[in-house]
Amino acid sequence: MPSLLRLHWSTLGEPTLGLEHRWAGVWDLTVDRSGQPAVPPRDTDLWVISAGAPEPPPALVRAAAEVGSLPILLVLDPAAAPLPPAVLAQWSALGSVRWGLLQDDPPQPGLRPAVQPSPSLSVTQALALGLVGIGPAMQDVLGKARAASATRATVLLQGESGTGKEIIARAIHAMSGQADQPFVPVHCGAIPDNLIESELFGFTKGAFTDARKDAPGKFREASGGTIFLDEVSTMPMGAQVRLLRVLQEREVQPLGGGGPVKVDVRVIAATNQDLWQRVQEGHFREDLFYRLEVVPITLPPLRTRREEIPFLAQHFLNRKAREHGLYPKALHPSVDSLLMALPWNGNVRQLENAIERAIVLSAARPVLTREDFTFLTERLPEGPRIVQELPPVESFSLAAAVPSVPSLDLPAEGVDLNQVVSDMEKKLMLQSLQVTRGNKKRAAELLGLKRTTFLEKMKRLDLEDPAPEGAEG
Repeated sequence: MPSLLRLHWSTLGEPTLGLEHRWAGVWDLTVDRSGQPAVPPRDTDLWVISAGAPEPPPALVRAAAEVGSLPILLVLDPAAAPLPPAVLAQWSALGSVRWGLLQDDPPQPGLRPAVQPSPSLSVTQALALGLVGIGPAMQDVLGKARAASATRATVLLQGESGTGKEIIARAIHAMSGQADQPFVPVHCGAIPDNLIESELFGFTKGAFTDARKDAPGKFREASGGTIFLDEVSTMPMGAQVRLLRVLQEREVQPLGGGGPVKVDVRVIAATNQDLWQRVQEGHFREDLFYRLEVVPITLPPLRTRREEIPFLAQHFLNRKAREHGLYPKALHPSVDSLLMALPWNGNVRQLENAIERAIVLSAARPVLTREDFTFLTERLPEGPRIVQELPPVESFSLAAAVPSVPSLDLPAEGVDLNQVVSDMEKKLMLQSLQVTRGNKKRAAELLGLKRTTFLEKMKRLDLEDPAPEGAEG
């Protein structure tokens, strides 16, 4: 007998009317009667939620953001009063939802998902979105970002300056079903306090001096898509009140009068400060904090993900070379140990700028060495110690693995010229492959050879590519 499909019912404290017993013969059913629901089991086929409350509790919204494409059936007591349209809209924003009534007939198995909940992003998928994340901390960030993208839930990004909060925000938008709609970034800290409300929510003609025509505001410009509120912690109290109303009612009230205007927009907020600490200090509204912290994502600083620095450096190396119209350069392997030893107080943004500076100042040289990055240690009190503790550059050479070439002084007994030339070719080709991290095209250019000639020599000399698996060739 085939096994039953899995139904998970979150009642949110509402009565079940004994229906779980009637449905048990059609579904493998579990019931969560808590008012603060958890994420359903991983093998769930349908998530049923009792939707009698005036709004989804924050714990439910956070849980819904983690289930990806899992369909949700929102059920209502047929004897209860109809929900207002604004309440229906808030519940519908949970994700892939359907509506139904509590009744003896169980939900139909055909409601099970056509696709499974979205897994975490692969390295290739992340790179396509401008992200590099191979360590566990960034994989957790990317997994939450992908889960959030399957819903319209509000996202709060927290992390130090330069950790890539806007890149994550753009990735969430790009992975969502509204990727073809506007993405509108707003740097709240760059807008004067007396202008931020008109900038965000719009105004009507004559609302203030120089208001010569109506302006829609950033929220209406982003309608249907995503608005990204960077440095939201700097927002003045008056604007915080208006933002809270937008999140609650899904409508904006332009300055200067006129009726409210409905907006369908996802809000992604970001801050480099401890927003809860700002609440405790009285600088940020507590109710707004809870509205923003539906799906919290904290980005780790670069100093805690040092294993990703070589990959980030190579990513920026290729991208910045394209931006400046230059042929991509190579990083000498000895650079890795220097970059991984630095504190990176400016995080990923500082690394990106350092790579760009080294590319521009290296002129026509095809390989960047440690000397191109010494400026990074000059302002650090611990700079001399970092440089002193680096392994010597010579330790990165593969020349020691190649038999030594005889002296160029012709000995009395003569030499095998073909063997001398072959050993020299092998040594130089191995070194060029190491410097270019296995990129055969760049290695060939370092030796003044065509790529086809280089490959022929590799085959003739029986050389194995020392590059890591997956290197470009």
